[in-house]
Amino acid sequence: LIVSAMPPDGAGGKSDRNKSFREKTKEKDVRLSNIHAAKAVSDAVRTSLGPKGMDKMVQTSTGEILITNDGATIMKQMEVLHPAAKILVELSKSQDIEAGDGTTTVVVIAGSLLSASVGLLEKGIHPTTISEAFQRAEVKAQEILREMATPVDLRDRESILKAANIALASKVVSQNSEVLAPIAVDAVLRVADPELATNVDLHDIKVIKKLGGTVDDTEMVDGLVFTQRLSRKGGGPSRIQNAKIALIQFCISPPKTDIENQIVVSDYNQMDRILREERMYLLNMCKKIHKNGCNVLLIQKSILRDAVTDLALHFLAKMGILVVTDIEREDIEFISKTLNCLPIANIDSFVPEKLGSAELVEEVTVGEGKVVKVTGIPASRGKTVSILVRGSNKLVLDEAERSLHDALCVVRCLVKERFLVAGGSAPEMEMSFRLGEWANTLTGQEQYCVRAFAEALEVIPSTLAENAGLNPISIVTDLRNRHAKGGKTTGINVRKGMITDILEEGVIQPLLVNSSAISLATESVRMILKIDDIRFTR
Repeated sequence: LIVSAMPPDGAGGKSDRNKSFREKTKEKDVRLSNIHAAKAVSDAVRTSLGPKGMDKMVQTSTGEILITNDGATIMKQMEVLHPAAKILVELSKSQDIEAGDGTTTVVVIAGSLLSASVGLLEKGIHPTTISEAFQRAEVKAQEILREMATPVDLRDRESILKAANIALASKVVSQNSEVLAPIAVDAVLRVADPELATNVDLHDIKVIKKLGGTVDDTEMVDGLVFTQRLSRKGGGPSRIQNAKIALIQFCISPPKTDIENQIVVSDYNQMDRILREERMYLLNMCKKIHKNGCNVLLIQKSILRDAVTDLALHFLAKMGILVVTDIEREDIEFISKTLNCLPIANIDSFVPEKLGSAELVEEVTVGEGKVVKVTGIPASRGKTVSILVRGSNKLVLDEAERSLHDALCVVRCLVKERFLVAGGSAPEMEMSFRLGEWANTLTGQEQYCVRAFAEALEVIPSTLAENAGLNPISIVTDLRNRHAKGGKTTGINVRKGMITDILEEGVIQPLLVNSSAISLATESVRMILKIDDIRFTR
């Protein structure tokens, strides 16, 4: 006897239909939830876009206060719980790594594309169709950007300086851009060969912060700057000319026993002998250092025992050796590259060949404190540079460092891709207008999607106008009209509060900032659109 487990036809069909309906509803709810969460993050930073954008005050969990309008910094500090919203945080971080600037722009564009997607989904267009159309639109947008771009020669310092100035225009320290922009340009051109370089390693540019003075006191040092003070316990020198510099990673202190072991000494003679042996041990080490011609000693910070004792400092001072202690482990590579010296891990391997050289090592007073400067390093040595950033308080100092990093990244963009485009939302408006024209040549659902992509790009001129206190509707309409008449480089001049030829005004930025923003924003939106379920695991 065979018993069928299948329900009657009517009941089974109804159950399947209900299940299918529930799944479709769930997909839609998950997708909309993701879009709204990501859009909420985008709206949070939208008001900080452009030179007239607002600043954000962020209070960290430790109670530390942060004032900035840098998109990447705001996003990094935000406590985001929704998984889809975290994608936009990562998006901003990716833009910061790739281009260094445009971190707010990329998030605003992504938010606008997600809003456009909601309208398309409500019309019944499948997410995959929208995703593929957005990809085609992004490729076309990149072509339009390329056509707009003008090549730049890295020897043309003025053009690069304008791009760096524009990057600093929207920062809290924008009034100090005349000081910071030339420093950023000179620093990058110092470490990169303008003829051959295709990238710049920003680790070769060391930014040192020192409280006191104003941002205008910021300076570039062709050498090294140490915020650690000189060890004066032994009364050593504070200025050395024709320096021979050793970078050591061993301790100039008596050896210790293992943590588990201890030595008990009950006899006074034995105690005297131990102290005498320690003294001889330290003296022999100092003599060997002096014998090899070293007169400046950089000692790496030690955790397990004292890197250098007072007795050792006394011996080194008597030998006329300048000592800088507490060198951080992560600075070792930069110091080695700058001085072209080798870190010395053991006293037995202390040889003259491992020493670096410089014309002058001296301690100078900066504000309330002191720093040690190493200058006059031979030109044949490693191409590195140090920037000493100054500020009247910690908030300004931190923001000056972040702004300087953005300016350095903009100059690096021009080394990676030697093209400039107009700023002031001119590229976005041109892409929007040209993509709208291109959409008219397409058919079916793809036409709707590409047109939505084009309209979404208008969020940048609209937000710029809004943040500058202008009427966004009239400004965007007028701007679209100007671009329709062939004004490719027409954009919003927020300082004058009107539409002008942005290229003539000198408002320019690297092509890589715009192309990277469009590419990364589209990629993130396509990823969010393709998600139809969220599963939480333990």
